[in-house]
Formats: sequence, C-alpha cells, structure tokens
Amino acid sequence: MAIDLPPGIVYLSQRLPKLVAPPLLAYVLGILARSQTNIDIPDWAIPVAIVLSLPAALTAKVQWQLFKDRRGAARFGAVLPPAIPDQYGLPGGLGFVINSGKEVAVGYPADTLEQICQKLGYTLNGRVFFENRIVTCDPEYIKAVLATQFNEFEKGPEQRRQLYPLLGTGVFAADGELWKFHRAMTRPFFTKDRISHFDLFDRHAGDAIQQMQARFSEGCPVDFQDVVARFTLDSATEFLLGHNVKSLSEGLPYPHSQQSGKSSSHRELATSKFIKAFSLSQDITAFRLRFGDHWPLLSFWKDELKQHMKVVHEFLDPIVAAAVRNKKESSTVTEKDEETLLENLVNSTEDPIILQDEVMNLLVAGRDTTACLLTFTLYMLAENPDVLTRLREEIMSRIGPTGKPTYDDFREMKYLRAVLNETLRLYPPVPFNIRVSKTPTILKPRVPGDKPIYVPGDVRVPYASIVMHRRQDLWGPDALNFDPDRFLDERLHKYLTPNPFIFLPFNAGPRICLGQQFAYNEASFFLVRLLQNFSSVSLALDVPKEEDKPPAEWSKSSNPLIRREKVKPRSHLTLYVQGGLWVKME
Repeated sequence: MAIDLPPGIVYLSQRLPKLVAPPLLAYVLGILARSQTNIDIPDWAIPVAIVLSLPAALTAKVQWQLFKDRRGAARFGAVLPPAIPDQYGLPGGLGFVINSGKEVAVGYPADTLEQICQKLGYTLNGRVFFENRIVTCDPEYIKAVLATQFNEFEKGPEQRRQLYPLLGTGVFAADGELWKFHRAMTRPFFTKDRISHFDLFDRHAGDAIQQMQARFSEGCPVDFQDVVARFTLDSATEFLLGHNVKSLSEGLPYPHSQQSGKSSSHRELATSKFIKAFSLSQDITAFRLRFGDHWPLLSFWKDELKQHMKVVHEFLDPIVAAAVRNKKESSTVTEKDEETLLENLVNSTEDPIILQDEVMNLLVAGRDTTACLLTFTLYMLAENPDVLTRLREEIMSRIGPTGKPTYDDFREMKYLRAVLNETLRLYPPVPFNIRVSKTPTILKPRVPGDKPIYVPGDVRVPYASIVMHRRQDLWGPDALNFDPDRFLDERLHKYLTPNPFIFLPFNAGPRICLGQQFAYNEASFFLVRLLQNFSSVSLALDVPKEEDKPPAEWSKSSNPLIRREKVKPRSHLTLYVQGGLWVKME
C-alpha cells in the first residue's frame, strides 16, 4: 500500500541530493584541510562552513545563471528586461511571495503589477524563489509569444505538472502532438451550424429567469453569479456531453442573512457540491501556478486539492462511464446529426483518463468563462443605467418583448456586442496566462533602433491581459471608464483597428479559443431574454459578508476604476466576484 506523504516532505526528498551536497562538500573539505595541511582550522570553522554552504551554493548558482543570461543576451545583440525590485529588499523575489499572500487577502487583481509597469515599463524581469520570470503586458510581445513566434513557446512541463491534477493532459494543458489531437477533436463542434441552435439556451435561460422572478416576488435579492454559473453549466453539459446535470433544478440560494426561517428550495445536492469543489480546485491550482514546483513549501503538510478533486470526479466520472457503456452496448453504428463531443471522443478512444481530462477542460471553458462575462456585464449594467436603457431599446426594436433572437439578429445588434466587448475589456475572464520559452530566443524591439529583449530558455513568460486592456496609452485617456461606444465610434479605428492585439479576451494565435462565438451567442441570448423580462437592475450591497466587500484601502487607490468598485473581483483560473453578485431587478 502506497504511503501518501505530505507535499512538503515529497518536495524536500526529491531535492535531498542537492540540499545535502553543499554541506557534505563543506564538511569533507574542512576535514581534508585539517588533516592534509598545516593550516590551523578552529573547531567552530567547519560547522559555520556547513551552515553557510547552502546560501553560498545558491548565490553561486544564481550568479552563474545571471552571467549566462547576460552572455546569451550579448550573443543576440539583445538586453534583459528591467528587473522588478523586491519591495521588501529580500533576495530571490521572496517579497513577491509575501506580496502574493497580501494580494489574495485584500489586493486587487494585478494592481501591484500595473503600478510597477507604469514606473519601469510593460515588460519586466522578475524572480520567484530565485527563478526567472519575463512578465509582459505589451501587445507586441504578447503577439510574438502567442502568434508570430508560436513555435518558440509552449505551456511547458512545469505548468503541465501544476495543471495536471485539475486538467490532466487535456487541451489547455497539453503541448505538441497531444495538443493538436485534442484541438482537432474539438474544432468540429464549434461550427456555425452547431452553435446557432438556440433551443438549448432558451430552455435553460427560461428556467433561470423564472426562478429569479419567483425569488424577486418574495422581496429577496438573487446571486446572479450563481444563476449564470448554473445556466452555463447546464448548457455546457447538454451541448458537449449530451447530459444535462440540471444544476438549476436544485434551486437558488437565499442570502446568508435570510436563510434562517426560510424554507429554501436550494439544496446542496451533488451538483452544488461539484460546483463548490470545482471552484475551490481552481483556486488552489491558480495559487500553485504562481509558485511553480515550489508550491509545496506553502502547503507543506496537506494537499488540499485532492479532497476537492475527489468530489469533482465522483460527479463527472459516471457521465464518462455511461458514454463508454452506451457505445459498447450499441450493436450497430448509426449516423447522428447532433452527435455530442463526448460521443465523438468515445468513438476515438475508450481511455477513461483521456475522456475525463477532456471533459474537465471543456467544462472550465464552457462554464466559467461565459458565467464570468455575464456576471460582470450585469454588474456594469447596474452601475451604468443609461447603458442598460439603450441596450434594452435595441433589444425591443430588433426582437420585441417576446421574440426569440436568431444568429442574424446578433450580427445586427451592434450595441449588444459592444457592451459585451467592453465588459471583456475591463474584466477579461482569463486575466492572466503563461507560456514557457522552449529555447533561448529574442522578442523584436517595439521601436526601430532599440535592442531586442532576450528570453532565456525554459523561462516562464506570464502575460496579463487585464493590465493591457486598461492601459491608457493603448485605449485612450478614458480607458478606465466603462463605455461600450469605444467599440463603435472613432476610437475603434484610432486604437483597436491598427493594433488588434491590445484586445485579447479569447487569447490569440493557433491556441485561440475555439468557443469564442459560442460564448458570444450564449451570453447574448441570455441577456436578451433577461432584458425582455426585466427593465432595471440594482446591486444589493447589504447582502455580502464584510470579507466579501471591497476593502477600505481600495477607496484610496490612485486608480479610479478600483475606487469605484462595489464588488470584490478575484481571480483563480478565471475572474469572479467574491461572495457572489447579489442583485435586485424589476
């Protein structure tokens, strides 16, 4: 029987030879020096040398790596990006580790990074546990990493290890031929014909809105983020897996302050437990991605991810097993017009691991990203009633109070698309992403005559679209304001048209999101149905717990967008509102 050791013990045991070598070498050299030479070595010298050997070896390793990087840059006629100073004056980027903990507790996503970028530039050299990071929020360099120099970057083995417990070897974690296999399997299921059948959206949106109406009639607010997470989960599982998990059937939760004395229809059944475990699993995975293979030092005694993934697999594995069983029990192969992605995968492989991994990847993409878009869109409509009024007028004039929107309707509803795009700009569902350099390479200079940026081999290259999307030098002086018209008026041609890589809510290049149009259609359909039934929305600011409200420090921020926040945006793999988006609607 295998012994399940704590992550920190496993981490140290794997590095034991490297940890033991310097002290052992110091001891051996000390003994040899004492016995083979006439040098009088005091008794305290050897213990001191043993203690100092580890930091000395680490210093030597870091200095050697810096020397190699400088030589590599010189060989290419390039330069290293400006170094991010450690705000605590600690070596090896250990201040970043401390600051990350603070940012999780009271910080705003990417605010620290944005402040540093404004001072030093938008491509920087940082360190985490003494390891290099080339961080960029520059559209030209992001374009190189994702598109023009695509073959020089990958997800990388370290990132695959961090993502494996959650996503396995699925499309979002894979590289090379395995990524191409998953991509090829997925692509046919996002054609125009497949994503334009809106009956599925109509049924689930109708169910969600009916439950919202019932709750509002009681005089109670609704957690809109919870509603759309269930709507997108039911839609995604039916569309992709052919199995509607019916999360909406479990009912909506009441606010914490009103749960006592209420006969809530919300029951934490299997789907609710899955949703909670799925979200917590993403929190833990995102935390680990920050620190790479060194995450066990911060979760030394317990792997919290295992207990949550056990709940996730108990929910999803029977769905996959049923699909495999149905294939085996089917004596004849029949042509189906609407074969689901899972059915198609089962025809290609019955390997339960591959199937489970792909299902997990698709659910992250199909549920969380669109739920994020809808959540922050409604938040912006609540904060900008003039935008809501204009959007509702477009819906009524094009579709009417009860009409069912079509694919062509969405193509013509320019303001609806502009509202969604402006939300995606300020609140991108995937605010951070990472690539890894496969070999030493350079990023061409942005300004002719400048030296290129040198990127050493096997170095993580994080990029933050949330910072890039809010840059005033890229989007204009009003970049921190919510204004959908920027996607319709002269600002579109002044800023975005000549530089399309400043707007990357769906990534770019060969790994661009295949479900982009599916997400637009799903979000558009739900918003149309919502505003056909409701004419106003307001935030129920008295509902969230104190820890879920924006911290007092935000009101003193130099960033006006952060000062205006009425909710607390957080980020795991995707962006979300901590504590939910509680609203009242009429």
